[in-house]
Amino acid sequence: MAHLDKALGRILSGRSDTNIPFDDLRNVLARMGFTERIRGDHHLFSMPGVREILNIQPRSDGKAKAYQVKQVRDVLNDYGLTQFP
Repeated sequence: MAHLDKALGRILSGRSDTNIPFDDLRNVLARMGFTERIRGDHHLFSMPGVREILNIQPRSDGKAKAYQVKQVRDVLNDYGLTQFP
C-alpha cells in the first residue's frame, strides 16, 4: 500500500510525469475506484460521478505516457481525488 501512496504522490506532484510506471498508474486508478476496460493496448477507466473517461496506453518501455499522466492528474485534482478512499 505504501508503494501506491508514493505513486499517487508522484502523479499529483507533476515532477516526474515521464517516469511513472504504467502499472502504477493503473493501480492508482483502480484503488481510487475507477473501473477498467481493456481494448487492445488501450485501458479505459471510468467512475460514477466523473464525466471524463481516461484512456491510457503504455509506452514500449513500460512507462506511462507523460501527457496521459497529466490528464489523470487533472481529473484527480478536479474531482478532489487526492487521497485513497
